[in-house]
Amino acid sequence: MTFFENGDSKIFYEVEGEGTPVLLLAPGGMRSANTLWENMPWNPRESLIGEFKLIGMDQRNAGKSEAPISPTDGWSQYTLDQLALLDHLGIEECHLVGMCIGGPFIAGLLKAAPHRFLSAVMLQPVGIDGNREAFYDMFDNWADALPDGFGEETLKKFRGNMWDGEFLLTASEEDVAQFTLPILVLMGDDLYHPQITSRKIADLAHSVTLVEHWKSPETLQKTDLTIRSFLSEHS
Repeated sequence: MTFFENGDSKIFYEVEGEGTPVLLLAPGGMRSANTLWENMPWNPRESLIGEFKLIGMDQRNAGKSEAPISPTDGWSQYTLDQLALLDHLGIEECHLVGMCIGGPFIAGLLKAAPHRFLSAVMLQPVGIDGNREAFYDMFDNWADALPDGFGEETLKKFRGNMWDGEFLLTASEEDVAQFTLPILVLMGDDLYHPQITSRKIADLAHSVTLVEHWKSPETLQKTDLTIRSFLSEHS
């Protein structure tokens, strides 16, 4: 198993394949871990392995990764971990592929260091649209499984820092309107991944392709070709 340390955090990561680097930001909410791609309708670890260098990671306090939690922590700690991993591997530029919570992770990276990314693929990004309580419940279930010692008040403040925002959580509508790199959005359509979030990203950012229907069995082959072609075009 391969880890790197970013401050007090110990982050698990995996590197697979050869080619232009792709940073994978896995689904799973607060449990975002590289193995969770295996349960998704489209799995980049199977689809892209022959053409790209895939960099997968378990986010802090998910999967095999560990980190402290403070009352001031929020999305920025995840962004710093992700950028630190790229620095650790000596990667100056890469593609981004993220599903679910990977959408806000991508937006955070594009705000923090847009010059480091070639393109982004967002699959059913999470967003706020009358569903905040569902994210609170998801957070609480994750927090209940943490080791003792973080403290109820600390976790409550951390939950607010993560899920009290609007829209895409890590980026406002004004922020997304500044994104200029090519983005492929595969639309969400459920409680955690509302259609309106995907449509707003497509309306606001400068160079977005929106795919509305992509995860049914009859469309998955086309979805796979669309994503691989998009990444190859912008490599």
